[in-house]
Amino acid sequence: MADLFDKFEGLTNLRNSLVFENADPYQIVMEDVISPTEAMIDGKHTILAGTNNYMGLTFDQRCIDAAQNALVASGTGTTGSRVLNGTYSAHRELEATIADLYGTAHAMVFSTGFLANLGMISTLAGKDDIIMIDADSHASIYDGCGLSDATITRFRHNDAADLDKRLGRLNAGRRVLVIIEGLYSMLGDKAPLADIVAACKKHDAYLMVDEAHSLGPYGANGQGVAADEGVLDQVDFIVGTFSKSVGTVGGFCASNHPDFEILRLASRPYMFSASLPPSVVASATAAIKIIKDDRTPQQNLWRNAEQLHTGLTEMGYQLGAECSPVIAVLIEDRDVAVRSWEQLLGEGIYVNLALPPATPQNTNLLRCSLSAAHTPDQIDKILAAFEKVKKSNSVNQS
Repeated sequence: MADLFDKFEGLTNLRNSLVFENADPYQIVMEDVISPTEAMIDGKHTILAGTNNYMGLTFDQRCIDAAQNALVASGTGTTGSRVLNGTYSAHRELEATIADLYGTAHAMVFSTGFLANLGMISTLAGKDDIIMIDADSHASIYDGCGLSDATITRFRHNDAADLDKRLGRLNAGRRVLVIIEGLYSMLGDKAPLADIVAACKKHDAYLMVDEAHSLGPYGANGQGVAADEGVLDQVDFIVGTFSKSVGTVGGFCASNHPDFEILRLASRPYMFSASLPPSVVASATAAIKIIKDDRTPQQNLWRNAEQLHTGLTEMGYQLGAECSPVIAVLIEDRDVAVRSWEQLLGEGIYVNLALPPATPQNTNLLRCSLSAAHTPDQIDKILAAFEKVKKSNSVNQS
């Protein structure tokens, strides 16, 4: 009899081909999280350089106090969906805080960032519609497209000219939703949003921007790349997550579309998921207000990113993009990448190991994501570990 797991044979073989001497990158356990940038891993004090904790707010006392107060006042969970008993006044306050951040009339909170993409994409685009996505889009975007009955097509990564050309080939009158990310999470490259907005406006296409990794780092008030490029008011839907800069869990969509509120009764991932617990809602609200009003975390983040990017460049490493809070080190040989990741961990530095097929252009990556909470001394230690590992493996990526 055929086994349900037969279809995973290729993935199983790939997984078994990766040889780790002391640690498995896909089974890391944070035994004790000490701070936004430190944890105990396998009994060793480790600097965390791969956690997407961009604003360093996971231990911010204002967020912790808000969460604790809500936990005591409102309990551990809502036990219901938003359209039943799961909407508290705090959920509405959080949505108002998001709408205020983006200057939109509406905001809608989902239980995860993944669900935000799943819920928005699968609901907005139907069988008579077209979705155009950047080829390097996140898995949640692809899965949202998969749940939709729309026709799906891809355009070349960060190529506004290719998008313009593909939009121009469509029959007039077709409803089109274009989906991109503000900052792409693997290589850390930023979307050319002004050019993409121009292509969408030229062809009357709707535009959704996923600011998951750019909320916080970009924009005068931390709104993301669309604000940073001065086109926020020309984006139809902003999607984001609370699991990066906001330091907790959840997702959202913000929009000025006059009929936006009907989505609460149309989006199945919104309607049929339990709502976020009060403590999460409270900490997210506090964090978003900090992101909007306090420029210090953003300034510290960019200081750290520039320090690490400059140091790795001077060592001769090949990096995935210009300086951003995501700094991806490209390693040509997969075995060297695996060994380098393990050696970095041995030096007390945790980064992400990202391998094909999860990476663009089948690249092997040592992916770093910086935090505002990193100190210059910690960045120096990260650089020292990379230099030691490079010499050990005779890695020449220049």
